[in-house]
Amino acid sequence: MIALAVAFVAVVAAGFWWLKIHDFNARLAIDDGIRALQSAGPLAFFGAMAILPAVGFPISVFYLTAASAFGAQMGMGGVIAAAGAAIAIDLAISYWLARYALRPWLEQMISRTKYKIPVIAEAEQNQIILLVRITPGPPFFLQNFLLGLAGVPFGPFFWISWVINMLFASGFIFFGEAILHGKGKAALIGFSALLALGMIVHLLRRHYGKKRK
Repeated sequence: MIALAVAFVAVVAAGFWWLKIHDFNARLAIDDGIRALQSAGPLAFFGAMAILPAVGFPISVFYLTAASAFGAQMGMGGVIAAAGAAIAIDLAISYWLARYALRPWLEQMISRTKYKIPVIAEAEQNQIILLVRITPGPPFFLQNFLLGLAGVPFGPFFWISWVINMLFASGFIFFGEAILHGKGKAALIGFSALLALGMIVHLLRRHYGKKRK
């Protein structure tokens, strides 16, 4: 662990040194990235948002850049609506992959470990979906795969997951746009909304966690 920590610090230091000698400008790099997204167009951006998270790409990257790239063109409401459609498609793809397409391979892989695919009682399925969605740590795609493998019905899986992720997505989209454009007041409002949502999630997790115990 010590060796890994030293190696990590060395790599980070080398990275900063390389950036410094090459006159790297973070603001310009961000602006170039946003322009690249704009040149690709909203269809390509939100199409990628609908597909890539199903194979492990962080969906938060899309949340934080969506409004900066397309807010002027689509408006904040349009960006959030397009993000909602992309999340819906990604949920459907992820569920199909875990529940059907990749299930034989995933079952074979899991059988080689000490873990087992969970079996959830019908009466507890909605609570388990909610708990998985509000538990911090597991990435979005892993949550989808866990619930798909557990065999929860698609309807509750989709609607509970979509509502919770849209709440977080809206906050992060608003916050990302404010941060990247230097809007301090708007960024503070977005951060406060995310903080309040986090507190609500914490209380829900404690409540349902006690019931599960």
